Amino acid sequence: MTGKNMRENPLFMRNSFEGQGRWNIPFVRKQELDTSAISLIACSDTRSKDNDRNRANGVHFFVDDYRFEGVYTHPERTLEKYGQYAFLLTPDFSTYADMDLWRQLESVAKNRWVGAYWQNNGLTVIPTISWSTPRSFDFCFDGVEQKAIVAVSTLGCKRSKLQFMRGYDVMLDKLNPETIICFGNPFPEMEGNIVKVDYRTSRKVVR
Repeated sequence: MTGKNMRENPLFMRNSFEGQGRWNIPFVRKQELDTSAISLIACSDTRSKDNDRNRANGVHFFVDDYRFEGVYTHPERTLEKYGQYAFLLTPDFSTYADMDLWRQLESVAKNRWVGAYWQNNGLTVIPTISWSTPRSFDFCFDGVEQKAIVAVSTLGCKRSKLQFMRGYDVMLDKLNPETIICFGNPFPEMEGNIVKVDYRTSRKVVR
């Protein structure tokens, strides 16, 4: 049984932020960002005290989940470190098609919760959007404001291009994003205002 003190702990309840959709997924507001010269650094390459050059970067989380679990389990511990950078993409917790649906839903909710937490602490945040099969479309686009700047990744999607494009087109329809930051090479069929980021310059090792 959970005690009253735990029910009053926001890091246990995770109910401090406005939610959206059937599952009340935390809401990430749209924010302005100059996307004319985007540069990203991997979260695993950030430092507690970074130099001025790296601080101009945004931080991406397109790496293995274990490298950034702490942003959800203990968000206060990394707030100062990530607050050094120009902006943050929300953490890309995995939504693999062979995961049970509850795990995918959990990943999306954690993605948005961390984004809402960062925004609540004054940071500039861009929501990362990911999906799997059409079953995930019921929740994977929730918690994101219409006409926002969003981020996606095409890494590892070459063999599942049809599945990726199916979700991408639904994302365009549901979110009508202002700009799409694409980590990796965009597919020719991708519509929208796309800003490509070369993943090879963002870190030494990517998944």
